[in-house]
Parts: sequence; structure tokens; C-alpha cells
Amino acid sequence: MTDRPDLGARKSAVLHAIVEAYVRSGEPVGSETVAEHAGLGVSSATIRHEMAALEEQGYLSHPHTSAGRIPTDAGYRHYVDSLPVGGKLRDAQRRAIASHFAEAILDLEEVLKGSVQLLSRLTQYAGLAVPPGASEEQLVRLELIDMGPTLMVLAIGQHGRVDKQIFDRPETLDPAAVAEADRKLQAVRGLTYVDAQVQLLQLAATASADEHDLLLVVADALRIATRGERSAHVVVGGVANLADEAQTWRRETLRRLFETLEREQEMLHVLQDVSVGDDVHVTIGAEHPSTGEWEASIVTAPFHAGEATAGTIGIVGPTRMDYLSAMASVSAVAKHLSELATELDQ
Repeated sequence: MTDRPDLGARKSAVLHAIVEAYVRSGEPVGSETVAEHAGLGVSSATIRHEMAALEEQGYLSHPHTSAGRIPTDAGYRHYVDSLPVGGKLRDAQRRAIASHFAEAILDLEEVLKGSVQLLSRLTQYAGLAVPPGASEEQLVRLELIDMGPTLMVLAIGQHGRVDKQIFDRPETLDPAAVAEADRKLQAVRGLTYVDAQVQLLQLAATASADEHDLLLVVADALRIATRGERSAHVVVGGVANLADEAQTWRRETLRRLFETLEREQEMLHVLQDVSVGDDVHVTIGAEHPSTGEWEASIVTAPFHAGEATAGTIGIVGPTRMDYLSAMASVSAVAKHLSELATELDQ
């Protein structure tokens, strides 16, 4: 975005008062409101002068039908950049997050689905998450389980993902071949899903006929686990909350956002673009082509497994967003996800 001059203390206070009043009410904010709530100790006339200057500098806009002002993307950016890092959660938010993770099962994909719904409830926006991709995730467990008429391939990744494939057991299959094939699977523990597929194909080339076929089935199960909806994808929850904000958006703008949320790979690319750094990141409106088209903001944070980034968690909502609460909620959930992912990684 274009570099803008630093604001003085009074202009900053006026701008921040307008952002917070507009987020609360959704109505353009007048000088009287700022004078009443900002505690600046100056007259409405002085505040009107500062508001006019902020508008001229591009931090506020002036709807034609109102005497009040509303923040621009630049105004929101100035406000967000001034917020304290790791804002404070409300007690109800803290309890909800603690309760969710106290009951979390050791399957990161399932925890992420619940965490997305949790964030949507806490913020009243739509929750988003990018789980760890399977291709580069290491296998901590790979088994071929004889279930009588069927066989099951069970794969568990280092970040807690669980993949199961069940297939019919050939009637003439020797149980000893199943046991021997399962024993050979131990050689690929610690490899990524992709590298394990390559290793299994090599093992199959020198195995007996029955073992050859079984190892190929296991390799194919890992291939299926790393493609389509089980590969890099986006978990979305609470989209109905965006419909509740319909008065904030034009109908066509909201339609474009809903369509993108339905096109998973497009949404994945947006999140990959806006998720930068190792802390909470906020993308506001026109700072990205897609969020500009939606008149929306995205708040994201990475979560880690040890030192490695495991995935992304966040929310999407209107630019008229309670940024302080949204950032605090996303940061707290990301922290708990990191603790869980690190535990699963050990």
C-alpha cells in the first residue's frame, strides 16, 4: 500500500475512536460521538477539523448520505497496527478455548474442524484452517490389518492425521503373506507419505506374488491419502455468520465471497498468499485482490509442530471487524493447536 505520513497523537485518537464506534454500530460516526466517547478534551469543531484532515489523507471516507465518516482500508490498517500484540481474551472466550482443547482427541484433522467452529462462535465470522499436507508428513504408524473377509491399511501421520483404507481380502490369500507384508511396512516408518510410496514399490519388486500385491495396495492407499480432499485443503466453518453480516456487504460482494469459499483450491491459494510470518497476520480489504473484491478482512496465524509450521488457522469477515477480539482469539487457538501438534509430533 502507499506510504502515508505519520499521524499525530490527536489524529490517531480520533481515528481509533471512529473505527471502534463504527465497528460497534455500523453507522457513520460524527464528531459529537467522538467528542463524547474519546475523552480528548477538545471541542466538536476541532474534532471535525481532524476528521476532515483524516479524510483528505485517505484514512476516512464520507458517505454522501451522512455527515459522519467511516474508516477506509488504510484507516483499519493504522488501527490494527497500533493494537497490542496478543490482545487479551474475554473470560468467556478463554473458558471456551480451554474447554475445547481439554476435550480434544489426538487426531489433528478432527481437532482443526472443531477449532474452526470454535473460532466462528467466538468471533461471529467464518472460521478457516489449512491442515498439514500429507505429502510431506512423516508416517509414525503403518499397518496392514487382517480383518477376515477384508483387509485394512491404517496410516497415522506425525501430526495426528489418520487414514484408513479397507479392501476385500482375496479368498486364496495366505495369512502368512499378510503377516510378512505387514512386517515389511515397518521399514517405511519415519518416511513421508510420498517417500513411503516409493519405498513400498521397491519392496514389492522383490517380494513374493502375494506380498507384491499387498504392498502395492498399501502404496495405493498412501497415494489416495495425498490427493484430492485428503491433500492440501481448507476446513471452513460458520459461513452462516457471514450471511448475518449481509447488511455490511453488497449482495454481489457477498456472493463472490461465498463462491470462493466453495472453490476450495482458490481459497487455499488466498490463504497461502495472506498467511505470512510466525505471528497473527491481518489482511484488510484491497491489500489483497480477493479480499478487496469481497470487501473483507482475513486474520490468520500459523500453528507449529515443534519448530516446523504445521498449518494455518484464522477467520474471514467484513472489514468492519472487531479486530482486537478476532486477533486475540486466532492467536490463542493457534497457540493451543501448536501445543497439541507438538505433543503429537513427539
